[in-house]
Amino acid sequence: MGTEDLTPRQYALLVAIAQNEGLSQTDLVQRTGIDRSTLADVIRRMLKKGLVQRRRTREDARAYAVKLTELGRRSLQACEPLARRVDQRILTALPNQEQRERFIADLLTIVSALGSMETTMIAEAPKGKRKT
Repeated sequence: MGTEDLTPRQYALLVAIAQNEGLSQTDLVQRTGIDRSTLADVIRRMLKKGLVQRRRTREDARAYAVKLTELGRRSLQACEPLARRVDQRILTALPNQEQRERFIADLLTIVSALGSMETTMIAEAPKGKRKT
């Protein structure tokens, strides 16, 4: 599987899963900021491609723990050089290290705020219109 076979979102999820092997899909939603239904859909497609595997968690038989397969690890490794080049290209627009660090910190703040907003919106939605 080459780099052209992965979407940016699939790559991001592979990275998150590699850094947090065995997390539940709910935990991945919180870590990545990807909404629950989108994450479930992406995981489903990654399962079909053989990139990840999932098993019921011991703590909650309703939840799935997600892990990379060997193919998932190889695909992630194949994409890393391209991802690094993209990161470098973006960061070269910021001439000094302080600006780069501030930019990354601001992005993390935005991702966190979006995740919090989504959680609040789901909790406040009328019962018949909740995303699950």
